[in-house]
Amino acid sequence: MQRMNRTAFLRNSLAVIAAIALAGSAFAYFDESYAQASNEADDPRLDVIYVPTPHEVVKRMLEIAKVGPDDIHYDLGSGDGRIVISAVKDFNAKKGVGIDLDPQRIKEAKANLEKAGVGDRVTFLNRNIFETDFSEASVISLYLLSTLNLKLRPTLLDMKPGTRIVTQSFAMDDWQPDHKETVEFDATGYKGTRTVYLFVVPAKVGGKWTMNAGERVIALDLSQTFQHIKGTATVDGKSAAIKDGKLNGASIEFTMEIDGKPVKYEGAVEDNSIKGNNWTAKKAS
Repeated sequence: MQRMNRTAFLRNSLAVIAAIALAGSAFAYFDESYAQASNEADDPRLDVIYVPTPHEVVKRMLEIAKVGPDDIHYDLGSGDGRIVISAVKDFNAKKGVGIDLDPQRIKEAKANLEKAGVGDRVTFLNRNIFETDFSEASVISLYLLSTLNLKLRPTLLDMKPGTRIVTQSFAMDDWQPDHKETVEFDATGYKGTRTVYLFVVPAKVGGKWTMNAGERVIALDLSQTFQHIKGTATVDGKSAAIKDGKLNGASIEFTMEIDGKPVKYEGAVEDNSIKGNNWTAKKAS
């Protein structure tokens, strides 16, 4: 009986060790893929729980978004305010606004703001991000679930072309990022990584255009999937495929065949017109 008890003890001990190791692995995975999750049991008003962003990740997010003196930065789901405060304090954004639904997080953010010494250039709003106008932003940061990113996506895509949206851990479904990288961090002894994504709001160019290039009048029929474009051009009565079409905010580039040779065109979109170095286009529909 004594031997069997010892055997059982060893078996149980090994099971506990294995469980601890598995839990450690799960925690490491949790940090990247489940850093924010449903919190309905704690507060049905909140869509996500609060998980602080490591300072190394904050810095890299703002670097990737190229935050600078001309920017108005909004952090949607701003937590303790560290990202929007850093945008103004460390990257000299002219204005920062943090929005969070949790009054406790707003209280913490305002306390951190008092210590930051950035005056009245940062504001925190205790509001629902889906009921708040943030259209003045030139940079937006997010740390939300993929489902919430997707819910926000139509509003984000209606923003001014060139607006930069930087997210961590969760992307935008089939809207492919313009940049993606893994950022390492060491937060109070816990080392991990977060994936950071950059999305640049593209101009809307889908439809038919009349292009003037020198003495030629070219009909363009463009289709658009986020920042990628394709379509056909009718040149001197002949159809040519539009290739390598891409938008970076309001900047557009594409290639089409002219007189048997590929020609690259670059320009800037402004409302219903495009202006290039030696060409222009007007939207017909």
